[in-house]
Amino acid sequence: MKICNICHKISATDQDHIDCIQKRSIELEAEDFKNSIPEKLNLSKNTQELGVEVRAILEHLTKEKIKYDNSL
Repeated sequence: MKICNICHKISATDQDHIDCIQKRSIELEAEDFKNSIPEKLNLSKNTQELGVEVRAILEHLTKEKIKYDNSL
């Protein structure tokens, strides 16, 4: 038995929980996608051509959010 490095709860095996590993993988994929949005839309050249609503959405998506551990 050991402590899971992701959720910090007791693991019956000598490895991290499978669901914790999958959750972290999904979070990393989402982070990579979020970071690639401006590059995909070529926003570094001219953001003024976008509508206000689109810019607001993109700013919301690219902001770094505080993550709280809501584990049960």
